Amino acid sequence: MKKGIHPKYYVAKVTCACGNTWYVGSTKPEIRVEICSKCHPFYTGTQKLVDTAGRVEKFKKKYGIKESTKEVLGKRGK
Repeated sequence: MKKGIHPKYYVAKVTCACGNTWYVGSTKPEIRVEICSKCHPFYTGTQKLVDTAGRVEKFKKKYGIKESTKEVLGKRGK
């Protein structure tokens, strides 16, 4: 390896917004992340629900749509 062209290598402390910390090799001495495997929904099995209630009803009211679910499913099957 040539001398003087490579960045300094650190054992960096990674800190997540949830408070979890771990160490990795990096060219930066400290790394901050917003989400990690301890708090990500894919790994934890939990899901944060986004408030979307009322969007379909608002759309139907806006355009005057009054179809029931059974009518819609019946039309698709024919």
